[in-house]
Amino acid sequence: MAGEPGPGQNDDVRLANALRAGDVIALTEVYDTYAPFLYDYCHGLLRDRVEAAGALRNAFIAAREHIDRLTEPERLRGWMYAIARKEAMRRRDSPNRHTGQEAPEADDELTQEQLVRREERRLLAHSALAALNGRQREAIDLLVRHELDEVDLCGILGIPLEETLALVERTREDLAASLHAALIAQNHWEDCPGVGALTESWPLPPQAAAALVRHVANCPACAERQTPPLPPDRLLSVLPIAAIPADLRLDVLTAATAEDRAGNRRAIAAWTEPFDEYGWPLPYQPTPTRVRERPPRRRGPLVAALAVAVGVVVLTAGAVSAFGGDGTSTSAGGPAPADSGEPVASGQPEPTPTDPSPTVTSPSPTRTKSPSKTPSPTATPTRTATTRPPLRPPPSDTGEPEPPRRGELSVAGCSMGSRESCSIRITAVDGAVTWRVTGTSGELSAGGAGRLSAGASASVTVRRTNVFCFGGRTGSVSFSPGGSARVSYC
Repeated sequence: MAGEPGPGQNDDVRLANALRAGDVIALTEVYDTYAPFLYDYCHGLLRDRVEAAGALRNAFIAAREHIDRLTEPERLRGWMYAIARKEAMRRRDSPNRHTGQEAPEADDELTQEQLVRREERRLLAHSALAALNGRQREAIDLLVRHELDEVDLCGILGIPLEETLALVERTREDLAASLHAALIAQNHWEDCPGVGALTESWPLPPQAAAALVRHVANCPACAERQTPPLPPDRLLSVLPIAAIPADLRLDVLTAATAEDRAGNRRAIAAWTEPFDEYGWPLPYQPTPTRVRERPPRRRGPLVAALAVAVGVVVLTAGAVSAFGGDGTSTSAGGPAPADSGEPVASGQPEPTPTDPSPTVTSPSPTRTKSPSKTPSPTATPTRTATTRPPLRPPPSDTGEPEPPRRGELSVAGCSMGSRESCSIRITAVDGAVTWRVTGTSGELSAGGAGRLSAGASASVTVRRTNVFCFGGRTGSVSFSPGGSARVSYC
């Protein structure tokens, strides 16, 4: 199925040891095993085939250069996802990034009737995923479609294992509720005026999907509706996979081994630093900031808890009789122009990227119109800490000057209680500041950018993305240049 990338050949220890020995054939085998799925993941984060190709190439170069750091060779595959994610996030923040050319979808050779049914299912999946926040969508994609586990996930997202398990459990519950609501909207929208008012377009946009979940939870008529269970692997199996360019293999292997590219490889390897105590790259930081102490990704007692929580990967949710719509994946995002884009030059310097906040962008055809392909979810995490200070940004081979230093950004957090939003106050100190929101943690969303003269202030609205609000929760909004505002909600 298009939406089932799978892990490929699970021979991580042998491949990691061969890479350590400098075996070029091993690099070729690693590429053939993991590149299609890593490209799909990078494309989901970057939404551009040229940038995804560049991110994949640099990820393989960095993996070969840093393979000696990996203390757990059996986790080679998850480790490579962490490297690819850091590179993709770095590219997302580049003002010179390539945009507008999404990759075509990998061909499944389905009949016209099968394609129509799959498109219907995608619309349903898309509507269900729209109620989740970006980090939840990325977690689901990595766990289900890419078949990684929670230990891999905590290393990829850069959060402690305890937080990872809580994230997956919360995602399981929210996905079950959102799929149940989407199925009611798809099959019973005429039976409840409230549902009909919220589902004027299909697939559902994020705000409507979240409102629908709240409605279904509080509507006596909708609460009586039963939907058959559907595991997430079936829900996500209809999502598209971005087709990897055929000529990318030669480009990657040449860039990773050619003698005249050694300088580029050193710069690319430096972009991946620093690493944590397990040899995993710490999450991308838009600007060098003071490193905070991070709770280690404890494996002891929690590995036992992981066995108990293994059902978390099988995220059950309500389902349809005919499995109805189908949400787009974090990858291909529908047909794109003919595949002709080339990866960016290996040594090209690229500005810092923002933390991923995959959003579900979707068309809004009326219920009577034929569905169109829609891009899929992508995701948004940041890692909490490191035991070693971040290094200075690596020198670029092109010799481009670094941007001049400006004033600092002072940020003040906010508390929204049970409301939907609150405002963060930002102020330029000791000079003018060109600022932007670079990411969020917790169930929050925020965005914006601009320029403040010295001493000037502005407000940034932050909203909560969770459907059910109970118990005190906290999150944060990160800004460039530097700075993080604490936000409490619920």
